[in-house]
Amino acid sequence: MKRIIEIPGYNPGKGIILKWSQDFEIKVDTDGKQVHISGNPAGLESLANHLLNLAQDNVPAGTHIHLDDYNSLNDNSAELIIERM
Repeated sequence: MKRIIEIPGYNPGKGIILKWSQDFEIKVDTDGKQVHISGNPAGLESLANHLLNLAQDNVPAGTHIHLDDYNSLNDNSAELIIERM
């Protein structure tokens, strides 16, 4: 299977531009030792896009995406921070 994902280009003036697939759902749970990320197909595709977005050559170290249940995750989700090293 071949899948084409459009990744928004990084712009130093605007930072990371997140591209969400329609009707995405993502939930993050943790028990202190494990992190469990679950999502519907649109949610998983969105996360893949965000990871590839951070992997662009011109994205500086320390750039991060911060998601929580007030910002894109399902209710009662743990916070999720994805950072480029």
